[in-house]
Amino acid sequence: MPQLDPSVFPTQIFWLVLTFVPLYLLLWRVVLPRMSGMLEARQHKIDNDLTRAAALRDEAEAVLAECEKTMAGAQAEAQAMLRQVEEETAAKTEAEVEKVNERLAKETAKAEASIEKAKQEAYENLKSVVSELAVSATEKVIGMKLGGEDQAGKAVEAAMKEQR
Repeated sequence: MPQLDPSVFPTQIFWLVLTFVPLYLLLWRVVLPRMSGMLEARQHKIDNDLTRAAALRDEAEAVLAECEKTMAGAQAEAQAMLRQVEEETAAKTEAEVEKVNERLAKETAKAEASIEKAKQEAYENLKSVVSELAVSATEKVIGMKLGGEDQAGKAVEAAMKEQR
């Protein structure tokens, strides 16, 4: 093998140095700084993105907290409005019930007065009919007319008071 021939070592070393040194210098001065610059830029961009993401997360959490606070306030306001509407409805209903109760009480009083009046009229009619009947029956049984309808009316009235 010619590569292992010691007589060609000096030329091989020359060409090795001649190619390796410029390649090393090219890599050391041009390629590695560019690569490290790209890596630093990439790391800087990643750090900026992470910082921005953290800031956006904090902002989103703040917006969420504000939204929840607003929702809680809206729910409390809705509950207050619902309570107020319920109270107003209850008050209106109570007022209507009072009006209906008053009207029914008036109608009941009128009906009771009418019933009492009819009862008194029936009582008076019954008293006069019973008085006439008593006078008539006494006249037919005895055959003569006694004291009159006034006296019979008083007797019938006294008997009716005992029955009550």
